Amino acid sequence: MNDENTGFAAFALYNALHLHFTSNSYDYFKYNGKTNVSKDSFSRRKDKFHFYKLSRRYSLDQLREFYVANWIDSDFTWVGNVSGAEGEEVYKKWQKRNQSLTYNFEQDIIHLFETENWLKVKNGQYPYLLEESMRNNINVETLCILNDIMGFFPMWEEKISDNLIWPVYKLKCERYTPFIKYDKEKFKTILKERIKEYA
Repeated sequence: MNDENTGFAAFALYNALHLHFTSNSYDYFKYNGKTNVSKDSFSRRKDKFHFYKLSRRYSLDQLREFYVANWIDSDFTWVGNVSGAEGEEVYKKWQKRNQSLTYNFEQDIIHLFETENWLKVKNGQYPYLLEESMRNNINVETLCILNDIMGFFPMWEEKISDNLIWPVYKLKCERYTPFIKYDKEKFKTILKERIKEYA
């Protein structure tokens, strides 16, 4: 594959993931990462050298993870914001979190069970779990996995009164969840064991 194709492939992947994380209508998995971008539109972009740079540094599989990690961390709006050392650092931290997913989940659950009613919405305010996730005291992966297992986002949506920050955060979590590789049955068991301990 020549440089032009590699740079374009990096751009096409970026475009697909950008749409996935920012729009309600496009689903990266449903459309298999395909969008209607053209090489012509890519060639006219002033920032295309960033995509060439990233394509030389990462394979497309790694680049998908790199983009996802940076969207989860910062909602970046321009590829130049993440093509340097800062973006690489975010990706490394993301890799470490995902390599220790089970351990992190267990530690986060222990932390959550120190408080009663960590899922409960009181008077329209953020529940404890959401607050802790937004403060990075709980890994965002833990929040996504818990919702994937328990399905409490619809209840939160109904009861949380904030309609500015929470809906954006919710979309990010919902869009991120399919990228998290974890054994659902194993994590259900971990959660059940903790519930028994604290019951």
